[in-house]
Amino acid sequence: MSALFEWIGVVAMLVMMVITCIDVVGAKVFLWRLLGAIDIVQLSQIVAISFATSMTLIVGRHIQVEFFVTRLPQRAQGFINGIISLLTLGFFILIICRLSLVGYSFKVSGEHSATAYIPYYPFAFGIAIACLPVCFILFQEFLKSLRRVVQK
Repeated sequence: MSALFEWIGVVAMLVMMVITCIDVVGAKVFLWRLLGAIDIVQLSQIVAISFATSMTLIVGRHIQVEFFVTRLPQRAQGFINGIISLLTLGFFILIICRLSLVGYSFKVSGEHSATAYIPYYPFAFGIAIACLPVCFILFQEFLKSLRRVVQK
């Protein structure tokens, strides 16, 4: 699931690149601007970041400060990592709940981008869905940390 979501993020990056190139070349060479280019790039950034989050977590490319924790015994490391995983899991569950409410609000109100008139609600729901694998990974990390605490 995370690999599929990563590809959605890659496609969003490609969309950003193509739209930016078309807009810049059009503006510099043909004196023509692509209508809604900024909106499309902004929404593509949201998709790229949110859909790549779970794979980033899997391969360990997220920011993590381990200066103090690595000097502790294995059981203490497991306990601290378990608490951090549990707190982060709660945070992402809260993100999913709030984005679902925001997406519903966007759908009901008809909120859309300023120039391209792209509705916002699919992006809010998409980010919420993209956070689901992150929750599964964090729960798995919590269980691994729990095993480290229990083992001797």
